[in-house]
Amino acid sequence: MIYVIRHGQTDLNKERRMQGRLGLPLNEHGIKQAENLREKIKDIKFDYVFSSPQERAIQTAEIATGLKVTIDARLDVFDLGEADRLETSEVKMAGVVPDSSVYKGVEDTIVFVERVFNFLSELETEHRGKELNILLSGHKCTTGCIGSYFDGIPKDENILSFSSSNGDYKIYNFK
Repeated sequence: MIYVIRHGQTDLNKERRMQGRLGLPLNEHGIKQAENLREKIKDIKFDYVFSSPQERAIQTAEIATGLKVTIDARLDVFDLGEADRLETSEVKMAGVVPDSSVYKGVEDTIVFVERVFNFLSELETEHRGKELNILLSGHKCTTGCIGSYFDGIPKDENILSFSSSNGDYKIYNFK
């Protein structure tokens, strides 16, 4: 089984600001969310725990599982470029991402999806058919992208519809 968790709350989440690679560690509420997640999954023995390199994702995975994570850059948060840390309500968007014609450094959505799918494809090739529990810790964008890998990209292309809430998880299985 593949357990996909979204990191707990940070102050940027609380302040409704864009949070990308300039993100913050978990706040007190985020730590509580990770501890609550630990309670929900306490009976699961994880064979592998992978995380985005962002501190908030690492913290959540380590609190929830009590295990050291393996960091994989392909699970990193979508790069928001110059829109990182801006108030969400003030950012000019192009669909569900900041408008790259307004903000420099915004990651190309196709490149983002390809890197996350590449990680999952590699994981599937290596572990399909095995009785394993694998935990993946990430962000709204990565948890949504992972959901799209398993369930297909939605017709409206909004992969965020597959995301979990902060400190929550979804379960998938390689077919």
